[in-house]
Amino acid sequence: MESEAIQEAINLAKTNNQKAFGYLFETFWDYLYSYLLKKTRNEDQAEDIAVRTFAKAFDKIDTFNTSFTFETWLTTISRNIQIDQHRKKKSKNKIDSTTYDEYTVREVQDGNPSPEDLLIITQNLSDLLRKIKTLKLEYKTIIRLRYFEELSYKEISERLDLPLNTVKVTLLRAKKVLAQEITKNEG
Repeated sequence: MESEAIQEAINLAKTNNQKAFGYLFETFWDYLYSYLLKKTRNEDQAEDIAVRTFAKAFDKIDTFNTSFTFETWLTTISRNIQIDQHRKKKSKNKIDSTTYDEYTVREVQDGNPSPEDLLIITQNLSDLLRKIKTLKLEYKTIIRLRYFEELSYKEISERLDLPLNTVKVTLLRAKKVLAQEITKNEG
C-alpha cells in the first residue's frame, strides 16, 4: 500500500500539478534507475529508459490503477519500453512508436523555482557554464534552450521534436544532475 504522501502526489499529478510530478520523480528516480541499471548494465541506457518511463507515466497518469503500487506501474512501463526498444533494434526500425496526440498534451504551469533551480540561479555564471559543459549533450542542450534561450517547454518540444513530457522529465533530470555537480564541488 502506498504512503499517504505518495497517494496525495498521484492525485495531484492527475490534476497536472507540476510539484506533484517533481515529488514522484524525486521519490522514485533512484529505485527505477537502479532497477534499470541491473537490467541493462549500461548507465546511459538505464537513464534514457528511466527518463522515457517517467515521461510516459506523467503523460498517462490518469490511467494509473491504485490497486497497484506506483513503483510496480513504473517498472511495468519501463519493461514495455525495453521490449519496444529491443523490437526496434531487431527490426532496425528507428521510428519512435510512442505518439502523442497534440490535444492530450497540456501546457505546463511554471510554479516557484525548485531547490535545483535556486541552486543553479545562485551560481557564478562562469562556474555554472563550466559545470554545464560536463553534462551529457542532451542535458546541455535542454538547459541551454530553457535557461539561456528562455524557450518554453512547448517551444523546446517543437525544436527538438520530442514529446512535451519527455522534455519536462529530461529537464528535471538535467537540473538534478547539474545541482549534484554544483554541490559536489562545494562540499
